[in-house]
Amino acid sequence: MTDQTILSIRRPDDWHLHFRDGAAMRSVVPFTAKQFARAIVMPNLSPPVTTVEAGAAYRDRILAAVPEGITFTPLMTAYLTDATDGNELARGHAEAVFTAAKLYPAHATTGSAHGVTSVTNIMPALEHMAQIGMPLLIHGEVTDSHVDIFDREAVFIERTLSKLVRDLPELKIVFEHITTADAVAFVDASGPNVAATITPQHLHINRNAMFTGGIRPHAYCLPVAKREVHRLALRKAATSGSGKYFLGTDSAPHDKSAKESACGCAGIFNAPFALESYAAVFEEEGALERFEAFASENGPRFYGLPLNEERIILERADIVVPELLALEGLNVVPFHAGETLRWRLKA
Repeated sequence: MTDQTILSIRRPDDWHLHFRDGAAMRSVVPFTAKQFARAIVMPNLSPPVTTVEAGAAYRDRILAAVPEGITFTPLMTAYLTDATDGNELARGHAEAVFTAAKLYPAHATTGSAHGVTSVTNIMPALEHMAQIGMPLLIHGEVTDSHVDIFDREAVFIERTLSKLVRDLPELKIVFEHITTADAVAFVDASGPNVAATITPQHLHINRNAMFTGGIRPHAYCLPVAKREVHRLALRKAATSGSGKYFLGTDSAPHDKSAKESACGCAGIFNAPFALESYAAVFEEEGALERFEAFASENGPRFYGLPLNEERIILERADIVVPELLALEGLNVVPFHAGETLRWRLKA
């Protein structure tokens, strides 16, 4: 812990989040734009964003939802399918529409029904991406029904990711929303072309959060939170100062009714208090001096983008997270609902 009361850092970026579309998107974009200068936007809409034209149109809809007076840049991603054409990815990258491409194993998570059934099917596209320096973003889980859900990340590393990195070492890869000590060990042992994002929820909660006192659907996300040993490994990695790790919230809004249903949706909406949540972890780990690198520097450097010049200030002040946010298009329970956080973004 520390007695520091002011934290001034470069304006951060969010290197992984979900905006959805329509009224829900218009409601949640302002929360991210208030805190972050840029954000990598996931393409798992219905239908998914697979073409340059779809990516550009989605970007325009997001920009229209940014409040007046705020500068925010959405960085779009292409949704990979078994039929993805590397030339289409290259065109989108050259036209500054697609910053990266996203690999969802088919049926791994929300909106992944059109995902990749085997990495072998997209190797020509991945080779093309490696040639042009376009990063690959990976949801790293196997989807075999016989594999325990708590083991799916580790099995993906062993079965798929290790082979991909070995066969295509020049491809830049972001292992997104890692949840295990296995993932930390893999990223640490890999070369400079492999990095990872870490969410605030996986730094704060372990799998007990989903079951304490009954089923807790608002603590359910994919990949699911794991054992405490894994949470501690993630906290150590995030606060280590290593340039391989950077901020990616995986903020994913769902209506309260969709979360609290017989088949509740996976996803945690953390955008409204993301920086406050991360700052709490860095303070608890005695690493506030490393927060700026994690939040504002490591990501742009990995992507080859300039650092933001604008600065923001977090101040030591208690802030109570609302139990429910009633927004246009959805009522959503935010991460840390009802809790008091020790840091507040200064207006």
